[in-house]
Parts: sequence; C-alpha cells; structure tokens
Amino acid sequence: MHKALRPVLTAGFLVGLLAGCAATAPARAEAPTAVAPTPPGAAIASAHSLATEAGMEMIRAGGNAFDAAVAVSSTLSVVEPISSGLGGGGFFLLHDAASGRDVFVDARETAPASATPAAFLDEDGELDRDRATNGPWSAGIPGLPAALVHVAREYGELPLSTTLAPAIRIAREGFPVYERLERGYARRSQVMERYRGTREVFLADGDPPQVGEVLRQPDLARTLELIARDGADGFYRGEVGQALLASVAEEGGRWTAGELAGYEVREREPIEFEYRGWHVVTAPPPSSGGVALAQMLQILGGWDLAAMEEPDRIHLVVEAMRRAYRDRTIYLGDPDFVEMPLALLTDPAYAAGLRATIHPDRATPSDLLSGQPVPLEDDETTHFSIIDGDGNRVSATQTVNLLYGSGLVAPGTGVLLNNEMDDFALKPGTPNAFGVMGFEANAVEPGKRMLSSMTPSIIESDDKVAILGAPGGSRIITEVLVGILGYDAGLDAQQVAALPRYHHQWMPDVVSAEPDALSPGTVKALEAMGHTVNAGEDTWGNLQTVAWDKRTGELSGGTDPRNPVGKAEVLPEPATSP
Repeated sequence: MHKALRPVLTAGFLVGLLAGCAATAPARAEAPTAVAPTPPGAAIASAHSLATEAGMEMIRAGGNAFDAAVAVSSTLSVVEPISSGLGGGGFFLLHDAASGRDVFVDARETAPASATPAAFLDEDGELDRDRATNGPWSAGIPGLPAALVHVAREYGELPLSTTLAPAIRIAREGFPVYERLERGYARRSQVMERYRGTREVFLADGDPPQVGEVLRQPDLARTLELIARDGADGFYRGEVGQALLASVAEEGGRWTAGELAGYEVREREPIEFEYRGWHVVTAPPPSSGGVALAQMLQILGGWDLAAMEEPDRIHLVVEAMRRAYRDRTIYLGDPDFVEMPLALLTDPAYAAGLRATIHPDRATPSDLLSGQPVPLEDDETTHFSIIDGDGNRVSATQTVNLLYGSGLVAPGTGVLLNNEMDDFALKPGTPNAFGVMGFEANAVEPGKRMLSSMTPSIIESDDKVAILGAPGGSRIITEVLVGILGYDAGLDAQQVAALPRYHHQWMPDVVSAEPDALSPGTVKALEAMGHTVNAGEDTWGNLQTVAWDKRTGELSGGTDPRNPVGKAEVLPEPATSP
C-alpha cells in the first residue's frame, strides 16, 4: 500500500467513520427524496489502464456494459498474463437493467478425463506438488474464451470483431512491461523456461521481460482474431484447438479433442441476501465466496458495529470469518457434482445460530469448531467492475491461478495455460501450494469445476449501487467483506479500494493483517482475547470498484492503490469545481 494512505485508512479510521455515520446518517427507513432512474453515463474500474480504456472505447462506440466487459476481459488477457488470460477462466456476474435479471456466468475451468486422484500422487502416495502446479497436468480445460463469446452474443450489442479489436491491437503492437510482470517472471522463470512456447513469447528478444520493454504477442493476436471470426470454435476447435492438444501432449499431459470442444459455460442463479438495508447479489458455487459472504454479513448484522471500539469490532468480524471458512471447507464444491445445503448455509436463522456461538471477548480456537481440518491461494487474479448509462452492471473476476498459471504457453497460440487443478482437493485433507485444504466435496473428477474463492458482487441500497471484487485467493472473500463494510460506513469508491485488510480463514488459526491495518493497541487487545495475530504481512489484493449514487446521480470509480497500473474512469467525466 502507498505509505501516504496508511495513517488515514487504518481500521481505526474505519471504526471512527462507522461511528460518525451512525450519528449523522439519516435513518435507513426514510424514503428517498429523489432517485435518478438511470446513471448519467458509465464507469469502469480495472487492474490495467489499457483494459479500462478498451471498455470505454466500446461505450463510446454505442455498446453496453456487457460489450465493455468483453473488451476489458480480453484486454486483461493480453496485458496481465501474470493474472489471467484465454488459457484460464472466470466468473461474470451480470445485471440486465431492462429485465431486472441478475445472472452468474460460470466460466470456471473443468478437469480433463485424465485427472484422477492417482494422477497427482508420487510414488510414495504423497501429493506431487510439481505436477499439481506446473505444466500440462496442472491445467484445466479453459473457460474464458467461451465466456467472452457467450456474454457478447447473449447480452452485448456489438459484434465480437469490435469488442475484441482492442485486445487484438494491443497483442500485436505490444504494451510496456510493468514492474509486477517483471517481478513475477523472475519468481516463475525456472518453470516457464522449461517450455518451448513460453520461451518464444517471453524470451523473444533474448532476455526476460524488463520494465519499459514492449511485450508483443502476435500469436495471441491471431488466436483472438480467430475467436472474433469463428466464436468459440476459433479457440476450442480448428488450428488453435489442435495446437493446444498437441502442446499438452508434447509436454506429457492428456487432453482429448472431445472434452476441449465440449466445454460450455453455465448460467447459474446468484446468491442474494440482505444486510442492513443493502441487497447483496454475489457468486454461487463453484465459487465459495457468496456463501461465505452471506454467512459473515448475516452474522455481523446482529451487532451495531459502528458503536464498538476497534478491538471488539475486529474480534467479531474475525469470528464471523472463522465460521464461514470452516463451512467453506467442508460443504462446498461444483454444484453439478455435489449436493450442498445452500439454503441452510445462507439462511439468516443459521447465521443467528453461528452468532450465538461467538464469545464477545474471547477467541474461539479453530480446532474446537466441529469439522475437519482449510484455504490460502495466490493473489494473482484480476477483477473489473462496470456500470453503464442504462444501469447494466458487470462484476467479473478472472484468473489463471498462480503467477503465470502453469507456465506453459502452447506454441503458435500465445495461450498461457492455467494451473487451476491445484484448486481441487487433489489429496483430501492435504493443503495445496497455498495452504488451501479441502475434502470430498472438492475432490477431483473428470469434467468437474474446482472450487474458487472469486467473489464478484453487486450491492444496492435505496440510494446507492456499488460493484466490487478482487483477487487474493482465499483472501478475496474477506477483501470483498471489508469493502462492503466500508460502503456501509459511507466511504466512497476510492476509499473502499484503498481500505487496509485483515483476514482469518479458520485454518491456520491466525489473524493476518497488512502493515498498519490494525493499531498496536488493537493487536494487543486481540491477543489478550486469545487471537494469534500476524500484523506485519505484505499487502495483498487488487480491489476494483465502481459506484452510482442514485440521489445525486454521481458515478465514481475506485482502483486499488496497491496496483499502480490500474485505472478507474467515468464517462462523462465529473464536473470539477472552478
């Protein structure tokens, strides 16, 4: 986080603001005096300025939020190979203003038929970490290209040849390498340089990517052109499909033409619930985020957080996190494969029961909660948020999992494959590379979608709409939670994006916090309650959010200051004071 933000946007600041809002804000029950029927323009926030600008290019061309989403998503797939791409997957939460319908487009990767539990064990019966995280065996069948085509054709107004044009142009002409790309490549170089196709992209000039150099990806531009021309067949069949199959086979993996060509997105009903006058729409399984968010917020809804001192408030939030992550581990998986008690897990009465188990001034040791020993993934994912002048909304999170995914680029395609297989419980009860543990609900099976923490969300009150989401692995869910609490406290979009973060995920039984997120006094008080606190972790996440004030008509955007290449843009630009 930028140091200038730390003294201002501390958890203590948020508590004070909560208290101030409680004292000065009008009662929620009051009828709005004037509510604008639609936003005055459009707002987009994404993790890279070129992607935000690509989305605005579609708005200016007469497209809607869904057209902008295709442009933003595909451009991020070019400029953020460290975080996402055509070889990965994602979730698109859409609100169609004309019908009032909310829909969740599930483009999560699927396991190939070769992905049996035994395939990921070494000769001693232990999880083979290298196979689970690197190269062809770590890659699921990609879902993002199918999502781009589906969103464009079902919800957009512009042809794919238009919405993919910015990404094609940037892939061909190149873009300047930024610090995170250089740093991430250095961390993953030994893996990435194993593969011929990866070397052809990232060592094209003879050395690794360096800040300021221009990274060109002509093969990726060609792949995007084929998708623009042929739709999903341009990726999953034909020359690109054959090249993907050949590359996986060349490196020792096994995909079939049938499972590649047979990939389909799923449209699912979002999870919806109420929190203190906000209607929350969020991600259903195979995301774990919406269920956990519903549990945490509905637990916290039983207390007046604004009236509490910082240690007491943080304690209760942490205890809500602890219980939600316990249930995440035990119950959640791919809804096409697993029966889950979703109605129970998201019921306010269930949340009330969990609330009753929380001691007001003592931590609950995680090993005393019923269940079996859960989550910590990498933060190299990306999110974008969009609202347009008709009121259409998009909250989308996409990923290739770890830094640069599997490290494997299929020669001739420019497509960097994901390593999402590591998000399965490949060996139930054994944590993955980032400490994420799971059991039978998330065990690997052919065609199954691995559990995710991506939590694209939309919240709406009488007078405001906010769209938000973030990367951060298992910490995504708590980032979104802290963001929603910030909006409820009256923060604006940029303040929400910059909020300091803290996190608990049941196992390990530790409160993680960014530097200066918790005051020394709060850390001491939490430890006296029985919490173990690590208050000096590196910053994490990359939250992107937009908001519409329905009473004033103001549109705003917030981009995470932890990421210097992100951009939030509003069209038309807000008027400035003379």
